[in-house]
Amino acid sequence: MIRAVVTGVGMVTPAGVGAEASWAGICAGRPTAKADPELAGSPVGISCRVPGFDPEALLGAGPAHRLDRVSQFALAAAREAVAKAGLDHRDWDGTRVGLVLGVGGWGANTLETQHRRLLDLGPAKVSPYFLPMALPTGVIAPIAIEFGVHGPTHVVCTACASGTSAIGQARLLIATGACDLVLAGGCEASLTPLISTGFARMGALSRRNGDPAGASRPFDADRDGFVLGEGAAVLVLEAEEHARSRRARPLAAVAGFGATNDAYHVAAPDPAATMATAAIRRALADAGASAGEVDHVNAHGTGTRLNDGTEALAIRSAVRSTPSVTSVKGVTGHPLGAAGAIEAACTVLAIRDGLVPPTANLERLDPEIDLDVVTGRARPQRIELALSQSLGFAGHNAVLAFTSP
Repeated sequence: MIRAVVTGVGMVTPAGVGAEASWAGICAGRPTAKADPELAGSPVGISCRVPGFDPEALLGAGPAHRLDRVSQFALAAAREAVAKAGLDHRDWDGTRVGLVLGVGGWGANTLETQHRRLLDLGPAKVSPYFLPMALPTGVIAPIAIEFGVHGPTHVVCTACASGTSAIGQARLLIATGACDLVLAGGCEASLTPLISTGFARMGALSRRNGDPAGASRPFDADRDGFVLGEGAAVLVLEAEEHARSRRARPLAAVAGFGATNDAYHVAAPDPAATMATAAIRRALADAGASAGEVDHVNAHGTGTRLNDGTEALAIRSAVRSTPSVTSVKGVTGHPLGAAGAIEAACTVLAIRDGLVPPTANLERLDPEIDLDVVTGRARPQRIELALSQSLGFAGHNAVLAFTSP
């Protein structure tokens, strides 16, 4: 099996535009949730938005006006990842390059805007770009066109595990020899009244409208739900020999991937954590690692009562060491389909820098969560093996195992 290494990372998150800006904000443990004027009148009026994202300045006039916000995030992250990897697409064989992106749903901003135009102004006012902008495949086309990606291209939708699943599928394209290089990650931009109201009606969101900064509280005894976020992250995965041939310096290796489904409930996780535990074990087995070798876990850690307890049980059941655990959602909120990719990027950077970011807003660890959760400030730590895991709606469990290069 061909080893896959990470040679570039691009990020657009509520903590900042760009990988280093995002990573600095996440390591500082600064919550980004604020009152959101665009959600005024919704049951929950707070969110974690990407700050200062100017699509025209970053991407140019065409992408700014013809792409949904989710595609803009993905394109910006892909450009950064390719640049950070030291690649020039004019030099590569596009037939050996793949692209796999996870997304939770449609281009929600375009969908809601164009629906309002249809109702208020009639069919003639609906944009001819509506479907290319709104369909999930809209996140793939702009990147494939810009970089001449002629190999396998896939959109993966496994709810909140989409980004993690996409990177896992990209690793398989490398491991089987189908591609020499794959751009992989996840993206989401669903901070709309309809989406927010839907999650609120499910009882999934924090109701701390009066305390936005303190609302996202992973693993805290007083947690009451997640805060909606947005963003994107893209990793450049390369066959190790391909990276070596161009003298690229790997940041980490994608050593293993495990995926399962609870087959339990359309939204709630199985409280027994049986298949969540199995996903961790499969990722470790795929990496050829033992349960006692895990140094660090970047947890899904949404801040909901059910998710955090189930995830803690899965970690305790599958991992026999005492790894440091963190959730970056205290800072970023929950970026849905982008969450796993952003957290995978953070795991890679944690390995690179020997630094585990804190779990923001964790003031009193739930006594039922018997984990070494990092809080307060970032913790220096040498990391040889780390897990990045996601637990999505409809029972999707996905886990990536990363090792130092």
